Amino acid sequence: MKFHFGFDGDKTPVQEPLKIQHTDSNTPHLLAKHLQSIFSKLPTYQPIVVICVGTDRSTGDALGPLVGSHLNRTTTLRNLHLFGTLDEPVHAMNLAETVETIHKQFQNPFIVAVDACLGQVASVGCIQVAHGPLKPGAGVNKDLPPVGDIHVTGIVNVGGFMEYFVLQNTRLSLVMNMATVIGDALYASIRRTQAFAPSATTALKFD
Repeated sequence: MKFHFGFDGDKTPVQEPLKIQHTDSNTPHLLAKHLQSIFSKLPTYQPIVVICVGTDRSTGDALGPLVGSHLNRTTTLRNLHLFGTLDEPVHAMNLAETVETIHKQFQNPFIVAVDACLGQVASVGCIQVAHGPLKPGAGVNKDLPPVGDIHVTGIVNVGGFMEYFVLQNTRLSLVMNMATVIGDALYASIRRTQAFAPSATTALKFD
């Protein structure tokens, strides 16, 4: 579960963060296009690693594993490597080990971290994309490693008090709908950028 996120200290200009309500009709289009603009700047040989952080033991914190399972069921993308599903979640107990494994297994991976977060009432249901790592557990004083070259977060409920109780009482419908939007956008943006097998699915047009 991610409560606060930061930005890296890269001196090169980076794209402005995106924050968009998941129920807006143009959200799938805008989210996929935004992610594609980021991935298109990567060398074609650079592996993309998606880490979906969270646990299925908490409704609100299940966003990451749901995104991972959605991608795992639908993706046939080459050069995409996925960690964190409902069956094999990445959470507080194994996050550091997972990050270490990724850096041993891949040379200079581009890491996309996906997680849930809590925010203001008006922001519930919003999906955010920003450069730099997310810091899982910062809001509850958990000492977890920051992860991600970029992070994609979904604001699943209101933060500021009794976070664990709030997460347990988050609507599953909201979390599942947000996970589908995020998973589809990741799939479409990476597939379009990397020009993968046309038999996988019909390419989305962003123009």
